[in-house]
Amino acid sequence: MEQKRIVVLGGGESGAGAAVLAKVKGCDVWLSDMGAIAPRYKELLAEHGIPFEEGKHTEERILAADEVIKSPGIPDTAPIITRVKAKNIPVISEIEFAGRYTDAKMVCITGSNGKTTTTLLTYHILKEAGLNVGLAGNVGKSLALQVATEKHDVYVIELSSFQLDNMYEFKANIAVLMNITPDHLDRYDHKMENYVAAKFRILQNQTGDDSFIFWENDPIIAAQLKHIKIEAKMYPFSEQDETTASAYLEDGKVIFHTGEELIEIPREELALKGLHNLYNSMAAGLSASILNIKKDVIRRALEDFEAVEHRLEYVDTIDGVRYVNDSKATNVNSCWYALESMTTPVVLILGGKDKGNDYTEIEAFVRQKVKAIVCMGVDNAKLHAFFDSKVPAIADAGSMAEAVEKCRSFASAGDTVLLSPCCASFDLFKSYEDRGRQFKACVAALKD
Repeated sequence: MEQKRIVVLGGGESGAGAAVLAKVKGCDVWLSDMGAIAPRYKELLAEHGIPFEEGKHTEERILAADEVIKSPGIPDTAPIITRVKAKNIPVISEIEFAGRYTDAKMVCITGSNGKTTTTLLTYHILKEAGLNVGLAGNVGKSLALQVATEKHDVYVIELSSFQLDNMYEFKANIAVLMNITPDHLDRYDHKMENYVAAKFRILQNQTGDDSFIFWENDPIIAAQLKHIKIEAKMYPFSEQDETTASAYLEDGKVIFHTGEELIEIPREELALKGLHNLYNSMAAGLSASILNIKKDVIRRALEDFEAVEHRLEYVDTIDGVRYVNDSKATNVNSCWYALESMTTPVVLILGGKDKGNDYTEIEAFVRQKVKAIVCMGVDNAKLHAFFDSKVPAIADAGSMAEAVEKCRSFASAGDTVLLSPCCASFDLFKSYEDRGRQFKACVAALKD
């Protein structure tokens, strides 16, 4: 029997992992990356005897594939993908490919905001419970690499809409949909309905044995649910609605109600603070409860979890001013959640690569809580046009050091300096992680 010819496009975490799994499963595999491949991935490919190219795509080799595994960062509109599809060669994601070779339970988490924290929190609970659990998707190691080289009984997977786009047969045993707000519309023909449909792909192939956890009060989710039939058992969470919700707030306690047993945890004892983190804790607690994790384990894990780097991460207090790193807030809704959790006057750092943002969503919080804005981007015209008349002070900065210095001059003891940019980082920084780490380094330098 002839070997199946697999071409992997993209040599990052997901691509290299997919290539290793294809090799382990006896496929004829070759990897191609238009950019440079990081040394650690080259070593991984060499270790498994996988040929690759970088800095170009050799079209005739790619078009000779029986199947193409595409990294999520490559849009469907990329010329090479257009040509692959014109030849009717199937294009799938690394997650789809990995799912073929494991019968582990899949807990899959998506949403415009909160998915990373919820994924890590769910993983933390399951690990504390002693489960043999892997962490994959946008966080942790490639799912394909883990399926190839490790053996887990459960995987907790953070899924972006880009990954869901190329998933077809894969099934989530537990699907979690945190929320849907406008994001990445440039990849979806600037049509919100296309983005919503991508997020709802997390439910495909689910049966009555599976579970769907979602935020009951999200208007976009609620509207979409009216148009589709859900096979899975539904577990909504909500701040207040104890009539239909499986997790809700009552008398200062978070109640989880998934069957016979009730779990109660005082809200003030949750490790993560703020309304958005209440939802993250509810979704993670419901996932664990559905997997029959003991009540005391869920309670303890939700109380001792340590926050995610770059998501409302407390950095330091200097001269009475708190500095908070929320660099992961790359869209307006993330910034809304950050501002919602603030209880002191705020000096806010905004700006970066705008993805078609509508800032009206945060306008009320800005008027109510923000005393000054520092705009940090290559082009701040849109920020000024919207915010100039809405805050007492606004300034520009061309670097993180300048932004932090200007924030220091605006802030008084008792204030919070909040980096929550609403925008992608690529105009001035390598990534949102780079942006967050520079912020932390500049804050530390204020002590020198």
